[in-house]
Amino acid sequence: MQNRPAPDAATLIGAGKVRELAELVKASGAELVLFDHDLTPTQQRNLERELGCRVIDRTQLILDIFAQRARTREGQLQVELAQLQYLLPRLTGRGVEMSRLGGGIGTRGPGETQLETDRRRILRRIRKIREELRHVRQHRAVQRQQRQSVPLATAALVGYTNAGKSTLFNRLTGAGVTADARLFATLDPTIRGILLPSHRKVLLSDTVGFIRDLPPSLVEAFRATLEEVTEASLLLHVVDVASERAVEEAAEVQRVLAELNCESSPQLLVLNKIDLLPEGSSAEALAGRIGEGRLPSVAISAMTGQGLDPLLEAIDAMLPVDEVSRAYYRLPSGDGWALHCLYEYGKVRAVRYQGEICEVEAEAPESLRRRLRQYEVRPSKEAQL
Repeated sequence: MQNRPAPDAATLIGAGKVRELAELVKASGAELVLFDHDLTPTQQRNLERELGCRVIDRTQLILDIFAQRARTREGQLQVELAQLQYLLPRLTGRGVEMSRLGGGIGTRGPGETQLETDRRRILRRIRKIREELRHVRQHRAVQRQQRQSVPLATAALVGYTNAGKSTLFNRLTGAGVTADARLFATLDPTIRGILLPSHRKVLLSDTVGFIRDLPPSLVEAFRATLEEVTEASLLLHVVDVASERAVEEAAEVQRVLAELNCESSPQLLVLNKIDLLPEGSSAEALAGRIGEGRLPSVAISAMTGQGLDPLLEAIDAMLPVDEVSRAYYRLPSGDGWALHCLYEYGKVRAVRYQGEICEVEAEAPESLRRRLRQYEVRPSKEAQL
């Protein structure tokens, strides 16, 4: 740790501290120095030259962790895009090999330097990745439209990394996703259905964890993944109450939600790991400090299962009520999808076939009635089955 009136433009920490750090590196035989701070390309190059070893900053460490965790093609693309955007301004000054004159097929002539060639290749790769991610977003939008065509509300788990979101997700859904005490164990969103006490089905999504000073390039790269958060009807903000920085971590999550323009979405505070609370600590007191007590909260332990019933009841109460009423439909006999929806998400009371028409009397939620509005008919003596 160092206190300075301002960061040093050349080395961040100043010439004297660099010499002190160089002696520590030499004495310990260190091969890597990690700064919990963002370094400019110039600062990183100067530090590597003075220290005689590799130097990385906070952003590069997070990118390396993300690269190890990414499993799906989408996650790998997002990580690669963020890595290339981080690398691009750091090409300059990488040594003699980057300034040698090049030539041959694929270059602009014998006068083009290796630096220009590498920068052009990176820009070309960035354009290609963005195009592939655009297709990913389109594919995800189609999937989302298909889910929205079925009248199911959605809830998304959000929170600081390692708050226990995946453990809670597994406890509620039995999905068996990776739950580990590691940073960013979850990168790719997983969506499963759960049954609430009112017997309503809802979709629950597990998303990537947030972290203090999350690099803007990562927020941008993972926007396709984080769209599941922006589209959710309810955000379940999971907080690790056993953490000494629980209030600060919750505030950081709120800041990232504000960047995603969904800070006004309905939120439920899920105070997790109450089984690990020290003596004399209270989850309720912590809830009052988070968000100045404006958010409703439930105290649980995802590991032991304590408090899950009150959590499901709170989710049930906060999700929009889908009023059920009697409705009558005239469906084409070949439209099995509409009839399936009535059986799956409503209560069919009677069915009658007349030639190519299927007449159905059912009790249906309002969201389903909006979806099948084209088939609905007014109740009449003729429509009564």
